[in-house]
Amino acid sequence: MADVNTIRSAAGSSAAQIDVGLRAHINKVYGQMSIGMIITALAAWAIAGLTVTTDPSQAVMQLNNGKLLNSLGATLYGGPLRFVIMFAPLAFIFFGWGALMSRGSAAAVQLGFFIFAAVMGVSMSSIFLVFTSFSIVQTFLVTAIAFASLSLYGYTTKRDLSGMGTFLMMGVIGLIVAMLLNMFIFQSGPMGMAISAIGVLIFAGLTAYHTQEIKTTYITHASHGDQEWLDKAASDGALSLYISFLNMFQFLLMFMGQQE
Repeated sequence: MADVNTIRSAAGSSAAQIDVGLRAHINKVYGQMSIGMIITALAAWAIAGLTVTTDPSQAVMQLNNGKLLNSLGATLYGGPLRFVIMFAPLAFIFFGWGALMSRGSAAAVQLGFFIFAAVMGVSMSSIFLVFTSFSIVQTFLVTAIAFASLSLYGYTTKRDLSGMGTFLMMGVIGLIVAMLLNMFIFQSGPMGMAISAIGVLIFAGLTAYHTQEIKTTYITHASHGDQEWLDKAASDGALSLYISFLNMFQFLLMFMGQQE
């Protein structure tokens, strides 16, 4: 019969290894998410800068705030291409990411996430033309503080958030439908503000939910020894948290952002 102390020692050693591996996994998730955020910010800032001109002779389009757009700006923000840029990230999430996760290597999944982050930057670049730099930075810091608090809660809470996650994901679908209806049919300012308020609450909850999901997924699969799968799971977790952060930021910007 195995010695009880030996069994306890082995169990304790296994738990310690999982704790060390979990910390490394979480660091990888947040590391990839941070890189994705940097890529998005740089892409948005660079594209916005390339679309504005101060020379009236080169201007093709003028915004309501008086900013002049060159031919690139008019193409990106004034023509049909704006809808492609607007919906490309959403199409990738619903139709491309699952296939990449199931068929691609860990390196391909990570690269796919970074490409997605760059496309998202192009899609978000117009905020630099509409809102002041100060309000963008201010909103980003507020979002970062809220995100860190919510993610910490999701990591440390003993409460099972899986049921809440299912409800919130259904809320995301409803939110997308409401945004599309308001964008193309109602075009209501009060409705837009209501959608933004609901959006902040939904993605705040999803931040906590996804953090817990990342933790429990690692603990469940750590003993299998499939490092390739865990590396892909880290990219998947980074994408989930990245989307929650960016959506909270964009919805909060509707309340806190000061227009040019």
